[in-house]
Amino acid sequence: QVQLVESGGGLVQPGGSLRLSCAASGSDFSINDMGWYRQAPGKQREFVARISSGASTYYTDRVKGRFTISRDNAKNTVYLQMNGLKSEDTAVYFCNYIPNRSWGQGTQVTVSS
Repeated sequence: QVQLVESGGGLVQPGGSLRLSCAASGSDFSINDMGWYRQAPGKQREFVARISSGASTYYTDRVKGRFTISRDNAKNTVYLQMNGLKSEDTAVYFCNYIPNRSWGQGTQVTVSS
């Protein structure tokens, strides 16, 4: 069973920054694409960003230019650097393999003054 452990969330003011981390189990981490997703209250989970095994990156238009996804294959970890946070970024953030496997608990990000 794959384990995904997200961390780094918290309460931040609008315009602030956070860096999320996701530690993944599995011996095939380095050869798989990884993604970040988020789920706001009362809404469906949505795609945020993706990084390929070759480190190519893709973003939803909502975060392009503000968020940066990266990975460290030696640590089986994927990161999401979030700058210029807005209230609409408030959500529980999840990472997962692509194609998706079992989900972790996520980490709460709240953007509020």
